[in-house]
Amino acid sequence: MSSVSISNKLLELLNGHNIQMQLSVSQLVEKVLNRNEGILTSSGAVRAETGKYTGRSPKDKFVVEEPSTKDKIDWGSVNQPISSEAFDKLYNKVISYLKDKEEVFVFKGFAGADQKYRLPIQIINEYAWHNLFAHQLFIRPNEEEVKEHDSEFTVISAPTFKADPAEDGTNSETFIIISFERRIVLIGGTEYAGEMKKSIFSVMNYMLPEADILSMHCSANVGFEGDVALFFGLSGTGKTTLSADPNRRLIGDDEHGWSPNGVFNIEGGCYAKCINLSEEKEPQIFNAIRFGSVLENVMVDPHTRVADYDDTSLTENTRAAYPLQSIDNIVDPSIAGQPNTIVFLTADAFGVLPPISKLSKEQAMYHFLSGYTSKLAGTERGITSPQATFSTCFGSPFLPLPATRYAEMMGKKIDEHNVQVFLVNTGWTGGEYGVGSRMKLSYTRAMVQAALEGELNHVETVKDEVFGLSIPVHVPGVPDEVLQPQKTWQNQNAYQNKAQELSDKFKENFKKFNNVPADIAELGGPLK
Repeated sequence: MSSVSISNKLLELLNGHNIQMQLSVSQLVEKVLNRNEGILTSSGAVRAETGKYTGRSPKDKFVVEEPSTKDKIDWGSVNQPISSEAFDKLYNKVISYLKDKEEVFVFKGFAGADQKYRLPIQIINEYAWHNLFAHQLFIRPNEEEVKEHDSEFTVISAPTFKADPAEDGTNSETFIIISFERRIVLIGGTEYAGEMKKSIFSVMNYMLPEADILSMHCSANVGFEGDVALFFGLSGTGKTTLSADPNRRLIGDDEHGWSPNGVFNIEGGCYAKCINLSEEKEPQIFNAIRFGSVLENVMVDPHTRVADYDDTSLTENTRAAYPLQSIDNIVDPSIAGQPNTIVFLTADAFGVLPPISKLSKEQAMYHFLSGYTSKLAGTERGITSPQATFSTCFGSPFLPLPATRYAEMMGKKIDEHNVQVFLVNTGWTGGEYGVGSRMKLSYTRAMVQAALEGELNHVETVKDEVFGLSIPVHVPGVPDEVLQPQKTWQNQNAYQNKAQELSDKFKENFKKFNNVPADIAELGGPLK
């Protein structure tokens, strides 16, 4: 099918009698309640359930194999190819399916806070609550921008449409398909709203580097003097906790671009985890959940409608979606200058990585490509001891291009702007998980604060024998002996064995990268 035919069918749908265009938050909340898609909680938030799928479906994600992109995409288990013919067949089915619905909801907005680089998008939803989610997560246009809005990428989400794998070429009833030539994301068979957010992030991870802008899976904040910090880290490393600093303003908590002008948020909202959420521990998130917010799979008292964030009956992946403006301490619009400091966060359950290390540019590229942290015993079925896990660039499920493309851009940016880079271990000290203890949050905060304030830029360091990392010998507010892991272990042989074990895992993981300069590839250690 030609791109003209695709556009014509899309126009037919958008001009249909059932289209609800650019509804306000209040209108969408009314629709959600009237259509029995969700309930209203005591805080005023809408709560919805996502049914069978309570998280992303990575095995059901595809990229259309097209002439203009097929030589650029990093094909494999993350970016599975699907033919144009299969996409076109599914597209026709989904469009026909939505045409017959009583109501279809459309949101027009943007991805990218910097107007020079933003992507005009439209989100077409079968569900009103999904459209409310899109309204809160993406960047909302003003009245003038709505009139002039010309969408350059479209997400079409039909959760109750289920694919036939034998006929449609999918792996299951669920599909998330990106066509870069047609500029369409097609989603079906899943009610999990996060697929929309991450699909647009995947799109930006393709389009921004093509414009020589580094796209990043990180949080970002800015000090009162304009100094910018980026925080990279996988789940459980403390990224949200450490970037939410009362002495700094939040730029964004998850997705950013790094342009010649500086850093900008890709999103207009937050998609926060709610498990064990409390006002005492995370007041910003707790108080942001109010009218217009969306709660996903959070259990609610049927009488009082009070949310129970400790109840994981449906899933541990309970979520809240709300606009950035629901947080007081933010940068608005979400744009700031060039980064001064980058922090890579890891929760090392082996207890052998230093609590803070200074990284050279080459080491930064190595650890960026590695994206290391630990999964703990009990977090997944079958895991009985700490498991090393690596997620390339701290976001491998969302990278359409080869990982080395992003790492090379990162290296150039670090060089160009003389950025200080640190690896911070929020995991274990004094022994591995089960023997040692978790690093005190007060120590981690003191180390991060010292790094952000430039206090560690020129301090004396000692080199870690196994990993080759430069460890500051003194950090204000942290006992000196805590800084060097080997000194915190009682059994030195056990330390050496565990450090060697983790080093070997780094090296084994790094074998998957091609065309990486030797001076970077060899940085996993040991250096002896």
